Amino acid sequence: MGDWPASVSLREVGPRDGLQNEDPVPTADKVRLIDALSLTGVKRVEAVSFVHPKAIPQMADADEVWAAVTRNPEVRYSALVPNIRGAQRALAAGFREVEVVVSASDTHNRRNINRSTDESLDDIAELVQALHDGGSTAEVIIATSFGCPYEGDIDPARVASIVDRVVADGADRVAFGDTTGMATPLRVRDVVARVRERHPSLPVLLHFHNTRGTALANILIALELGVTEVDASVGGLGGCPYAPGASGNVASEEVVHMLHDMGISTGVDLDRLIEVARMAESIVGRELPSGVLRAGPRTRLTVQRSVVP
Repeated sequence: MGDWPASVSLREVGPRDGLQNEDPVPTADKVRLIDALSLTGVKRVEAVSFVHPKAIPQMADADEVWAAVTRNPEVRYSALVPNIRGAQRALAAGFREVEVVVSASDTHNRRNINRSTDESLDDIAELVQALHDGGSTAEVIIATSFGCPYEGDIDPARVASIVDRVVADGADRVAFGDTTGMATPLRVRDVVARVRERHPSLPVLLHFHNTRGTALANILIALELGVTEVDASVGGLGGCPYAPGASGNVASEEVVHMLHDMGISTGVDLDRLIEVARMAESIVGRELPSGVLRAGPRTRLTVQRSVVP
C-alpha cells in the first residue's frame, strides 16, 4: 500500500474538455451544468475555452456561458486559451486562472495547430507574460505526455525538457495530459518521477483518459508519487477523437468513489455528483460510460423484499 496524501483536489473539466468533444449543446444547458457542479463540493471547475468558433464550434458561446454562470466564491474557475487573442478574452471576462496547451509530440502539435512544439513553446512564453501582466496565473498543459497516436511512446526526457522550458518562462504550474488514453502506471511513474527530481516544488496536475481502462490505476500511481491534483469529467463526458467509440475522460464520480474508499478527502458530495452526472447524461442525450453512475457507490445495498407465504 502506498503512502497516499490525506486529501486530493479534483478539477472538474466536463464543461470544457468534456462538452468540447460532444455534439454542441445549448448555452443554457452548459450554464446549468456548471452551476450544478459548483454545488457538489468540487473546488475547481474548468468552465470554458476561448477559441475561434470555426476551430471548436462547441465552445463558440464561451462569453455567453461565463456571463450567465452563478459563480460560487468557494470554487476556482479556469479557462483554456490557444493564443494571445484567447488570453485577452479570458482576462477581459475576469478569469484569474488560465491554461495553455502544447503537445510533447511534435507530430501531434503540427497536426493540431500546424506548428512545431518549439514554435508553440515560443508562443507560450509570450502568453505566460501576458497572463501575468493581466493578473492571472498560467498553467501549461503538456498534451501527449505519455504517448502519441502518430509517434508512439514519448520519451519522458522530452516531457521533462518541456517542463524545464515552461518553468524557466514563468509557468505557475504544469499538467500532464494523457490525450488518447495511452498512459499506463509504468509510464506515469517514469514521467512524474523525472519531473519531480528536477522540480520538487512545482505544482503538478494529471489529466487521464480511460480509453484503455487504466485511468484509475494511473491516478493511484500518481498519488504514490505525491501528486494531489487530478482532472476528471462528470459522467465521463467527452470522447477520444483518435480512438473512435472509446471512452475519453475518466469519470469524476469514479475518481471520488475510489479516493473516498481509500480514506482520502476530496470535499465532494458523491451522491450529489452522481445526480449531476445524470443531468450531464440527459444534456448530451446518450449513455455516459461511468460505472459508478450505472451501479452507484459500493456502499449502496440492495433492498431485500420479504416473501409473504
